Amino acid sequence: MQYRFIQLLKNTILFLVLTITSCQAQTSTKQSTKTPILGAEQIENYLPLISGKNLAIVGNQTSVIPHKNGYTHLVDTLLSYNQNILKVFAPEHGFRGQADAGEKVKNSRDAQTGLPIISLYGNHKKPTPEDLADVDMVIFDIQDVGARFYTYISTLHYVMEACAEQDIPLLILDRPNPNGHYIDGPILEDQFKSFVGMHPVPVVHGLSIGEYAQMINGEAWLNNGVKTKLQIIKLKHYNKAEAYKLPIKPSPNLPNAKAINLYPSLCFFEGTTVNAGRGTNFQFQIYGSPFLNQQVYSFSYTPQPNEGAKHPKHKAKLCYGEDLRTSAALTELNLNWLIKTYKNTKNQDDFFNSFFNKLAGNSSLQKQIKAGKSAGEIKKSWQTDLKTYQQMIMPYLLYE
Repeated sequence: MQYRFIQLLKNTILFLVLTITSCQAQTSTKQSTKTPILGAEQIENYLPLISGKNLAIVGNQTSVIPHKNGYTHLVDTLLSYNQNILKVFAPEHGFRGQADAGEKVKNSRDAQTGLPIISLYGNHKKPTPEDLADVDMVIFDIQDVGARFYTYISTLHYVMEACAEQDIPLLILDRPNPNGHYIDGPILEDQFKSFVGMHPVPVVHGLSIGEYAQMINGEAWLNNGVKTKLQIIKLKHYNKAEAYKLPIKPSPNLPNAKAINLYPSLCFFEGTTVNAGRGTNFQFQIYGSPFLNQQVYSFSYTPQPNEGAKHPKHKAKLCYGEDLRTSAALTELNLNWLIKTYKNTKNQDDFFNSFFNKLAGNSSLQKQIKAGKSAGEIKKSWQTDLKTYQQMIMPYLLYE
């Protein structure tokens, strides 16, 4: 009887020890993997800044505040706090994020709130003085993906410039950069400036929207060197080295984390005869072309019109290429896919189009590929400029 009691006591003590150890381990894990708290989530920090003001929101479908049951749009949240939102400015792809890349988006009204939506794309990339005449403050809350040719940072530039010229403060609700764990690519040269590259930064710039805005201000890149009155609600618990899963896709052709990770490398194909998965359900996760060597590329697919790609490259044509859905996550730009397709296309003279140099930000990359340079040789030519860039951004960094 005494023996059974002792055994029961031992088992009870062991159970308690294991339970405590397990709880400590779980607590430790939670502390080391905290989910970043978005700028938009920190309502208590910016509500005093915006209350009583006439507001304009620069936002789209990514401007959401996550909670345990899903997420709520920033506009809907602020309206529930009785904030006076006058209008919404929408970037490429529109306010609800359903337009094709490059598609003209018209001014309209939001069906859910009745707010006027002013498109900042096409011929109206910058808010006019009339657009801002009745506005006291502009709030910018858009999810970027950390690539120079992703046009939301170009929209940021024009919004900052318009606010500076009209002496209107700009409040940025910061969000993580899902490609913030590395910096890579050639620095854009001034003669190749366009809406897909406005600043002398590498293809993968490594900054959050808030950090990027500070750099635009600090480097005097706005027209006539004007400065924006910036206020930034910083992220909490954000480490650029840790993966961040976006709560909602940033644009129609970036449907998941894999596509976002591959996008900086595969977007170069937009300036070639190669389709980067548009017109499929695996955008920026596969690539192919009818002109690639079938003996080298065994994977095939046929692009068809779908959301975000009403007229995909090589529509209804069988494309041969590569499936990258199970490839390793990238921590640098991959040029090997681009070089390989150039070497194995049927007509190299037609491989590049006029858009390629704008994406590259120079004419050198195309020349290097045509000359047969390896990825390593090409990347070596970037290193001096990248080191200069990394020194330049130091004063603007908000996170490790």
